[in-house]
Amino acid sequence: MNRRHFIKMAVGTLAVGTMAGCLSRGGLNAAAVAGSETLDAAAFHAARRFVKTSFGNIAYVERGAGPAALFLHGFPLNGFQWRGALERLSPYRRCVAPDFMGMGYTEVAEGQDVGPDAQVAMLVSLLDTLGITSVDLVANDSGGAVAQLFLVRHPQRVRTLLLTNCDVETDSPPPALLPVIELAKQGKFVDQWLAPWRADKALARSAQGIGGMCYADPSQPTDEAIDTYFTPLLASARSKSFAHAYATGLERNALLGLEAALRRSTVPTRVVWGMGDTIFSPKSPDYLDRVLGNSRGVRRLEGSKLFWPEERPDVIAEEARLLWNAWAPQNVT
Repeated sequence: MNRRHFIKMAVGTLAVGTMAGCLSRGGLNAAAVAGSETLDAAAFHAARRFVKTSFGNIAYVERGAGPAALFLHGFPLNGFQWRGALERLSPYRRCVAPDFMGMGYTEVAEGQDVGPDAQVAMLVSLLDTLGITSVDLVANDSGGAVAQLFLVRHPQRVRTLLLTNCDVETDSPPPALLPVIELAKQGKFVDQWLAPWRADKALARSAQGIGGMCYADPSQPTDEAIDTYFTPLLASARSKSFAHAYATGLERNALLGLEAALRRSTVPTRVVWGMGDTIFSPKSPDYLDRVLGNSRGVRRLEGSKLFWPEERPDVIAEEARLLWNAWAPQNVT
């Protein structure tokens, strides 16, 4: 990071501290709200709402008020992944965490495509229905691929972009995902992987489970997170079919040919990467830093794996507030 960018980040940090002392929501001091405990599953389920669109009934959870921030989750997770970040950032943004089509609690329309391109179109419809014209994007994993597509196709709707471990044009899909895609094509992934993990939470957290693969903390994911993520996908033959369609849709590199457009982007973008990730290439954050036209540098988290945003919401909150306040305050409406 050069000296000019460092100074901007320092100024942004001071601005964040000042704003935290001034903003309030519902009579509560913003700093106190930002330090509150992470939403549990019961509170998250109670907060879930649905927006009716041509793509289906899109599930989302919303916290806070003001300019909107849109949080895009990974696979095979849902908006619950962002529960910690939503609580910390809701004093500063209207935080919206939807469930992608084929994941979580979104009720997909019959015959609807659930590939990355369709997800972008769904998000536009969701935002239009919610009366949101522009967003600060925060994304992880396959949600990061959708975020890049959204940025290129709707640049006027993106104020800033915070990317964590995710697909890039040169690593999409990553080789580690190919066995999952193959099982999904056979209609077996949900029953052979997710069902045993939901039934045996210790297995899910083991080296052979999603915990060992994607989380650094051996206590993660929690029991309630496992249930929240996998129960809706296992609910019926239809939900399994859409989950498989989501995974199969990742086989085609949706980012192919996107580099030139990313280079032209003027949207301030920050990359934060867990370097313990065994799914995506450790070269990818440097690739993004080179390619994104208005990259604000890379922060590396040693030892953190793919789903670190769930484990380290304080880092998401810190980086998001720096990005939002240092580079785009004049555009926040």
